[in-house]
Amino acid sequence: MLTTALTMASAQPLFADGVLKYGMAAQDLGTMDPHRATTTPDKPITGWLFNGLVRFAPGSDDIGALEPDLAESWERNEDGTVWTFKLREGVKFHQDYGEVTAEDVVYSLNRSANPDSSAFASDYDAIDTIEAIDPLTVRVTLKTPVPSFLGLVANYHGGNIVSKKAAEERGADFGTQPIGTGPFMVEEYVPQERVSFVANPDYFRGAPKLDGIEYRYIPSDSSRDLALQAGELDVSYGRQDQEWVDATKARPGIVVDIMRPAELQQFHLNTSSPPLDNIEVRRAVATALNRSEFIQFVGDSLAQPAGSVVPKGNLGWDDSTPIYGEGDPEAAAKMLADAGFPDGIELSMVQTSLPTMLGIAQVAQAQLALAGINLQLDVVDHQTFHAQIREDRSQVVYYSAARFPVADVFLSQFFHSASTVGTPTATTNFSHCDVADQEIESARAEADPEKQAELWALAQKKIIENICAVPLYEQLIAYGRSEDVDWGYDLQAEMHLGPIVTEMTDLK
Repeated sequence: MLTTALTMASAQPLFADGVLKYGMAAQDLGTMDPHRATTTPDKPITGWLFNGLVRFAPGSDDIGALEPDLAESWERNEDGTVWTFKLREGVKFHQDYGEVTAEDVVYSLNRSANPDSSAFASDYDAIDTIEAIDPLTVRVTLKTPVPSFLGLVANYHGGNIVSKKAAEERGADFGTQPIGTGPFMVEEYVPQERVSFVANPDYFRGAPKLDGIEYRYIPSDSSRDLALQAGELDVSYGRQDQEWVDATKARPGIVVDIMRPAELQQFHLNTSSPPLDNIEVRRAVATALNRSEFIQFVGDSLAQPAGSVVPKGNLGWDDSTPIYGEGDPEAAAKMLADAGFPDGIELSMVQTSLPTMLGIAQVAQAQLALAGINLQLDVVDHQTFHAQIREDRSQVVYYSAARFPVADVFLSQFFHSASTVGTPTATTNFSHCDVADQEIESARAEADPEKQAELWALAQKKIIENICAVPLYEQLIAYGRSEDVDWGYDLQAEMHLGPIVTEMTDLK
């Protein structure tokens, strides 16, 4: 078996005392590069390895309570276009890569803004310059004010700071050999099996209580459940449905953690691909989907109604525009006939094999079939799924996502034309939507909060009415864990879509 190993002085054997055993529903690692990590299985890892200039407090998704991380302080000018950060002195990168300097921060943020090296480049379009004023001072100048700018330099997505030297030396290998400043560092990656982490004894908040983490790839829900019950796992990604929650809660010694942010589940309809280029066909698809049935399928503990194409709780969220999805197959079939398709239509969909998402896709497939819509599922592993939908190979994309909780981020990544898949500036606009570009751009530069909210509301209205996507429901995240695991904080939410293992996490 191919192994990518990094030599560590304090390597821990598999399942040693003091090593947290963490199971994830995936076949393999995608990447540990924080500027490229977009999937649910990859995101928790970045929270263990990296820091931002500021951070979400562990267990929180409150954008109004960001706190110092690599920056000990910051200030801004009156209109919010110039931000100056003072770095902590003496923070060390992993593996003797030296101390964090302003040069690393400048490099990291420029890397995040570059579509060749970042999945989040469009988030940083408003940045004009990033300068190292001195070894511990960074100045960021914006072209226009950015809503909740601190989110772009938080310990989330592109805000994570990497070692310039390591990233340049390792190139494409940085995804499996990352160098950050976090409480844990990579020891060994065994493809399709695990990633092993060891504690960072030089972590600036103090040495971790744990000796390490074993992050195991176990795609089978039943296999992870059995491993958790047998004590072979301490933490496990849950099957995201009510039956699993209820059954797991009933097992002695096992705790279920349910956390925010809710991931918005949407069907993105490729508006450039016939017959979906016909809005009446898209309306028929939306009408045939029964949104309330998805909530029943998942369960009330985990699923809640979606009110827009932006997740509830995001700054700028608006639910004033009605969404199609009443589950009326007869009405949908009539819409198709009126649009020139009396015999129905066939649509193709690349679909991940992750059991939870595949189950939802199959429910939708059955709902659509009642209206004469034949949804063909091309089921592939999760990494292939992400690759192929970004190659614009799917007429319908079922995507589950949470982002930094400001409407601009979700709208820009999923519904601005510059983010259209298959283009040089692609992000995750699978629908080829372009109807709200003006409102999205204007809202970014609007200094008046009320006018900004109005622009975001109008953008959501246009996207919903054009049926670029059908919001199905919002899903909270469930994990199972041994009662012996003490996170070291109050786990209510986690922007990394999985519990973050900090220096305070411990095994009783």
